[in-house]
Amino acid sequence: MRLKNRQNFWSGIMFVVIGAGFALGATSYSMGTAARMGPGYFPFWLGVILALLGAIVAIGALSEKAEETELEHFDWKIAIVIVGSVALSGVLLNYLGVYITVFLLVVLSSFASHEFSWKVAILTGLFLVLFVWLAFVKGLGLIFPLWPTFLGN
Repeated sequence: MRLKNRQNFWSGIMFVVIGAGFALGATSYSMGTAARMGPGYFPFWLGVILALLGAIVAIGALSEKAEETELEHFDWKIAIVIVGSVALSGVLLNYLGVYITVFLLVVLSSFASHEFSWKVAILTGLFLVLFVWLAFVKGLGLIFPLWPTFLGN
């Protein structure tokens, strides 16, 4: 077997490692059953599925039909913008509330795109704030600080 699609192969390996890590990490929590899921049930099966999909992608890269590709250089600037946006959101959530934090996360992480557009970033941010409100606040009833602490919830 000859490795033809290096990009898919290494992406698949990354998914296998991350999926296996999540699945192994979830085993320290109570699993429960399919009818009464424990806190480890969903992350365990999500990790298993991610690892399986990664294996399929990696094995597909070895196929004779695979498109021949090479790896491009890793863009550290994009990785720093994305990881920094997520870390900043984690720090700011309790102070700015979920609405402003989600909006900032989307707009700041949009700077990682080579086709950045203020209009698209703002519209996407507003859509995600609406989605968070509908799915997590109204749908699941989760309790988040919704607005900045200095405004009072």
